[in-house]
Amino acid sequence: MISITEIQNIIVHRYPFLLVDRIDDIEPGKRAVGIKNVTINEEFFQGHFPGKPVMPGAIILEAMSQVGGVAILYANENRGSLAYTTGINRARFRKNVVPGDQLKMVAEVTHLRSRMGKVWAQAFVDDEKVAEAEIVFTYLVDRE
Repeated sequence: MISITEIQNIIVHRYPFLLVDRIDDIEPGKRAVGIKNVTINEEFFQGHFPGKPVMPGAIILEAMSQVGGVAILYANENRGSLAYTTGINRARFRKNVVPGDQLKMVAEVTHLRSRMGKVWAQAFVDDEKVAEAEIVFTYLVDRE
């Protein structure tokens, strides 16, 4: 398991936009499984939607992207790099994610080259798929 502290050493996201609470499983450069505990205290629930809070699809995509970034950047040769999401393909949303849900995200690296990678990411709540997408990354070696 990778703790939130170590996640923050791998990706640069911080509150309120760090959307991964922990990584439960990792094969560097190949696969990562991450968890986001969804609470009513998330800022986006204030306006999406009042009285019927639903996690925005764009935020689910960002959370899956962060898990994909961990899968790519955890590999020794990519440590210290900064990953940018440069594309989203074939995104599908199947079910609403609401406060109290635990979002489990699985990111499988499908393509990895010198400064570019692709992952197939899926998100689940209670083993039911709620979203999926191919996410394309470009990454830079120097964060400065």
